[in-house]
Amino acid sequence: MAATSIRDVAQHAGVSVGTVSNVLNRPGEVSAESIARVNAAIEELGYVRNDAARKLRAGTSTTVGFVVLDGQNPFFNDVVRGAEDEASKHNIAILYGNTDEDIARERLYLDLFEEQQVRGVLISPYDDVHTRLERLRQRGIPAVLVDRFSGDGRFSSVSVDSVSGGRMAVEHLIETGRRRIAFVGGPFDIHQVSDRLAGARAAAENSVTPVDLEVVATTALTVAEGVAAGKRIIERPRAQRPDALFAANDLVALGLLQAFVVEGRVLVPEEIAIIGFDDISFAGAAAVPLSSIRQPSGMLGRTALRTLLEEANDPESIPRQTVFQPELVVRRSTDPAKRR
Repeated sequence: MAATSIRDVAQHAGVSVGTVSNVLNRPGEVSAESIARVNAAIEELGYVRNDAARKLRAGTSTTVGFVVLDGQNPFFNDVVRGAEDEASKHNIAILYGNTDEDIARERLYLDLFEEQQVRGVLISPYDDVHTRLERLRQRGIPAVLVDRFSGDGRFSSVSVDSVSGGRMAVEHLIETGRRRIAFVGGPFDIHQVSDRLAGARAAAENSVTPVDLEVVATTALTVAEGVAAGKRIIERPRAQRPDALFAANDLVALGLLQAFVVEGRVLVPEEIAIIGFDDISFAGAAAVPLSSIRQPSGMLGRTALRTLLEEANDPESIPRQTVFQPELVVRRSTDPAKRR
């Protein structure tokens, strides 16, 4: 026979799971009537609280682990800073780990945070980590996906609609008169990259005017890979070059811009327009101010931390998905007035 759960107690007492949790952990926040009903249900059902598990779930630790996909990307620095700002309000410290898109490092940090019995884990995953996060949850350590939508709803997530952002970027390029557009980015097993490409393709396919969309693959989302892609584009005959580039993130876009400026053989936006994704602080300060799709990076971190603490305090809570909408930021790099 299965052990009585906190949900059973809530149903028997006619109250919410949260109310039962408050009676067990924070009785001062609950009315005397609710306390009486919950205690009566506990006695009738024979519910036994697992104090060891409760301590892990409630989070006696004052630390939260944060695993990010790419610590060199200023976008993730801003996300972590948002989480730190929220954590400081609760006297919690953030333990930070950068996987650098390496599965082995990702697993290493998750093992470390489990050993440290952190209050919870925030993670922007590279690999499919659901099985690993489920093990953490069984040990009373909740996890929240950051910058990644939880498709199956098993875990809470805080993300931005990257498909919408990709569509927004290419629609903007089309509106400025561009018809030969290249998506520059990779690897495509990073969900954000594949989602942005999917949005770009949808915009091209739905355009009322014919649009050619090609893919220029990179092995990483770095400035160096953007420079290399830019040099490959420069090597093409002028008539075979795209007239606009949608970079999977701002670092790749800045690399493309650097290649064009250093070589001096491509004018931006006169010959090729460029738009990035993230709107990091360097975007507006580039040699040619960069148009971008803005993500609310600080809000992502703050919301993720709040969601994690709510789950740590109420382990029976239902996972929820928070999805923010991106914003188009137009600067000189896509200015149609500058086009030749």
